[in-house]
Amino acid sequence: MDSLSETLTHAAHELGFVLVGFARLHPLSEREAFYHQWLADGGHASMTYLAREPERRLDPRRLDARYKSVVSLGYPYAARATPDLDWRAEMRGRIAAYALGRDYHDVVKKRARAVGNIIRQLRPGSVTRTYVDTGPVFEREWASAGRIGWFGKNTMILNRDHGSYFFLAEIFTDVEFDVPLEPYRDHCGTCRRCLDLCPTGALADGYVMSSDLCISYQTIENRGAIPRELRPKLGNWIFGCDICNDVCPWNDAHASHDDADDRLPRLPELLALTEEDFGRRFTVSAVKRAKRRGLLRNVAVALGNTRNPDAVAPLARSIETETEPLIRSHAAWALGEIGGSAARRSLERALRDRDTAVRREAAVALETN
Repeated sequence: MDSLSETLTHAAHELGFVLVGFARLHPLSEREAFYHQWLADGGHASMTYLAREPERRLDPRRLDARYKSVVSLGYPYAARATPDLDWRAEMRGRIAAYALGRDYHDVVKKRARAVGNIIRQLRPGSVTRTYVDTGPVFEREWASAGRIGWFGKNTMILNRDHGSYFFLAEIFTDVEFDVPLEPYRDHCGTCRRCLDLCPTGALADGYVMSSDLCISYQTIENRGAIPRELRPKLGNWIFGCDICNDVCPWNDAHASHDDADDRLPRLPELLALTEEDFGRRFTVSAVKRAKRRGLLRNVAVALGNTRNPDAVAPLARSIETETEPLIRSHAAWALGEIGGSAARRSLERALRDRDTAVRREAAVALETN
């Protein structure tokens, strides 16, 4: 490792990054056929931006011809222990570990930019550009090229010491670095836990994920109705999902036990959030990406999955007072899952809802329950 690499690695560690890697830029020709086929198969679902100018993702030098290298950084976040409570009885949702606390985009990008500033200080006139889960960048491929870890079967970068519980950041620059020649060896072996234990079957052999089957996609990126057949499989996940992280043997070691109200919020309270309440509660959180209508849609589904009669009252109230048809329609589905006379009365009233989707959900719920 050259002196600049050593200096940057030390500085990155001081800023909280546990992993630092360097790679020279080159066209990712080995990924081109795979990526185009994945797009053709609809693996990106409604995320149309992933199909926009794919050549820029396959060769970052199309973003700026001056780029020669990439510095990849791994910033850790805490795994969360599986809660020892009955989420159905207590009507609690679950938020993915990475989304707890301040929005990681802001936290990690600020620190990654500080590393980029050091490059410019030590190499005056140099060019740097920082990405954190934004922009047309294949983060995992460059992290793998920089030996941060290996590309796991759960489609995440895995590291023997840190599992997959870390964020990735990239600094593209015109500075050249000495880089390792040997890749980080794959340590997944014959393990299939992430594939076999994904409740929706989103992961397949060949390091493939079908976005439209992923719980994280459905609870965050999907802006419309969640497919009926997937709703029961979401359990109590209301933002993101940690299942393919939690079941990975490389993540067994370190799980924190923190306030259950943060990672397991009470569903009836969330369903009652106004737009102003939502803004106040999630203004500095990654959860804001789902927007109120998306989060409360997810909350309604989770309440239906509790099968708890105590969930009928907040769901019925939502159908009566909620202005967003998307939320009302999923509340109608949830009432059908719970059943009972009170749920039926609310569904019968929902047959007169002004929105077609709500009426349809209510009719189906009445027919099947």
